[in-house]
Amino acid sequence: MGTGMRTDRRVSVAVTTALTAGALLLAGTGPATARGAATGAATAAPSDPAPGGPQRPYEPDVPGPRNIDTLSVAVTPDGGTRRGVRVGFDRTSRSDAGGAPAGARRFVFLFDESLDFRPDAFPVCAREVIETAGVDGCPDESQVGRGTSHVYPEGTADVVAFNTRHANGLRGALVVIPASGTILELTWERVTAEYRQRGYGWALDEILPVTAVPPQDRAGTLRFQLEWGATRRAGDGRGVSFAQLAGERDEKLRFGLWSWFVTGQIALPRATAVPPAPTH
Repeated sequence: MGTGMRTDRRVSVAVTTALTAGALLLAGTGPATARGAATGAATAAPSDPAPGGPQRPYEPDVPGPRNIDTLSVAVTPDGGTRRGVRVGFDRTSRSDAGGAPAGARRFVFLFDESLDFRPDAFPVCAREVIETAGVDGCPDESQVGRGTSHVYPEGTADVVAFNTRHANGLRGALVVIPASGTILELTWERVTAEYRQRGYGWALDEILPVTAVPPQDRAGTLRFQLEWGATRRAGDGRGVSFAQLAGERDEKLRFGLWSWFVTGQIALPRATAVPPAPTH
C-alpha cells in the first residue's frame, strides 16, 4: 500500500441509500450468501470484513423484501502515472417482491490486495466547508471520485466524492449529492485476516446514518455507480495517483460489496476485473 495507507492504520468510507431517505450508496452483485429476516432464510451470513471501525447504533430488523443485488467493477488507467488507475463500482439492486429494494444499514467496499491508495498525497475537504460553501468550496484537487445515483422508482442524481480526514483522525472521504444536500462520511479500514486470505486488502466502510424515517420506509437505490480515482502533480512536478496497482498482476483483480440491510439480510456480491497494462 502507499505511504498514506501504510502509515494510517485504517481508512473508511460511508455512502448511502436513496435520495428520498437522505441516503445513498453503492451495493453489490453476483452470487451472494444472504440472511433474510423477511423470508426466514437461515443460510450463513458472510462475516464482517471490517468490524473494528465505527459502530452503527442498534436498530431491530424489520419485515421487508429480499434484495437481489449485482456488482460489476471496471479498472482503467487514470492517465496520470504509470500504474495509476480508476476503480469504478457499478451496483444494481432489485426487490424479490417487485417494488422498492429494502434500505441499507451499511456497505463495505472490498478492494483487491494489489491496489494501493494515496489519500495522504491529496488535499482534504472538511464536512463543514461543504455545509457552508458547497462542493465548490473544497480545495482544488481534493475531489477523488464521482458517480450517479439511480433512485426508486426513477430519476438520477450526480454524486461527487472528496478526500477528507475525519475529526477522529481517520482518513476517509465525503460522498456528496449536491441536488439533495446529502453528505455521507466514509472511512478506510484494513480487512480482517479472513478476507486478507481471500485476496482483499483495504475496505471502504460505510455506515448509513439512523434517520427519523422508519427503517421499513427507507427505500434502497436501484443502481449506484461510483468511480474512485484522481491524479495531481506533487511539488516536485511528479505525477501522483490516488489509486494505483502496487505490482504486476496477470490475473483478475477481486472486489466485493458486503451489504447489510434493514431487514437483517446480509449479502456479499463479488466481481473481478482485468488489470490494465502500465501506460508509460
